[in-house]
Amino acid sequence: MKLLSGADSVAVSPGELAGENEVWPGVADPAGLLSGITEWLTGYGNQQTRRTYAEGLGLPVSADDIGAWVQPDITASDRWARAVADYAQAVIVAPATKPARRVGPPPAGRGRLRACHWLRWCAAGGVDPTAATSAQVKKWLSDLENAGAAPSTRDRMLATVKTMYASLADAGVVAANPAALDRRRLGLTAAAASTSATVTLTTRQVAALHRAAGAPRRGASACDVARAVAIVALFTLGLRVSELCGLDEADLHVTRGRRALRVRGKGGKVRVVYLSVPAENALLEYLALRADGAGSAIVAGKRSGAVSDRPLLVTRGGRRFARQAVWQLLRRVAASAGADLAGVAEMMHPHALRHFYVTAAVEAGASLEHVQADVGHASIDTTSGVYDHAARDPARSAVDLVADAWHPAST
Repeated sequence: MKLLSGADSVAVSPGELAGENEVWPGVADPAGLLSGITEWLTGYGNQQTRRTYAEGLGLPVSADDIGAWVQPDITASDRWARAVADYAQAVIVAPATKPARRVGPPPAGRGRLRACHWLRWCAAGGVDPTAATSAQVKKWLSDLENAGAAPSTRDRMLATVKTMYASLADAGVVAANPAALDRRRLGLTAAAASTSATVTLTTRQVAALHRAAGAPRRGASACDVARAVAIVALFTLGLRVSELCGLDEADLHVTRGRRALRVRGKGGKVRVVYLSVPAENALLEYLALRADGAGSAIVAGKRSGAVSDRPLLVTRGGRRFARQAVWQLLRRVAASAGADLAGVAEMMHPHALRHFYVTAAVEAGASLEHVQADVGHASIDTTSGVYDHAARDPARSAVDLVADAWHPAST
């Protein structure tokens, strides 16, 4: 049969694979491994956290992909089907009722690093994840680097794999944690006092990004444009991309006389994020246009009088936004913003706007405690670190004073 890996195919002899090999090449006990991963995922109360970790490992998170992975026609697949059903429940999606037969690694979302997600990488090399070694993890990290993954991306992906294996080791699924590596020796961590590599946006650049999002573009409906403006405006509230994607209509509400969002952060912690005037206007305009297209009204988390768990922001097809789609939207908007963002458009990502919120708030006089609560940092040290490690406002630098001292014409 063929072992699928991205755009490439690798021939694998059926005799080289053990157990229920057709559902998960290279894995001796697919049901046991998936059950162990599911048990680990269910330790997180937040649905979006589970989905994020699963997707980062290369596991399917859509109903169609999970359904295609079941393969009910395979002999003695009852145990596997139960494991897939439990996994589907953990990531809060339902398997397709009539899945198509699929042979190959776990289905996963598209992306340039798709073939390098840990479990897909193992399947492509015929490596049983339950028997993986530290040397193989290092080879995987090397392949990630060759695929263009930044150190921060490799560090994040390694952290996910390490956490998964810690749980699998506790459950007896694996003998040891092959991902328990020294991140500093691998060059994946920077010194604590270094300046963050995240681009520090100015207020002018954020305003330019907001204007560019609202500019009409070819092939985009009024609702498409309004959605782009809403996404940019919501990011100026300091949200994480996973938090934005996880918002439901019911999370929009009014408290203390002001519209706000219930945001589910890391560890399932919920915080209230008040809407700024531009964020409120952008979101309400988008919801009004979407409601006109759907023929129903949305008012602060309610649709036709009933609380809805429908995503607050949906794609043209009515689906919840994926993180990759949000990244692509931001970079597309930044690329169209002109001179103000010309130097940073290719580096634009949601966390840049989250960093902007922290730096702009502190420089405007907000207390660190209030900013910490706004952005959902577990520790005030994290909030302080984001501000301290950001590139300083040029106005707080003595560089021009020194230049004036030796070269007055420099100004």
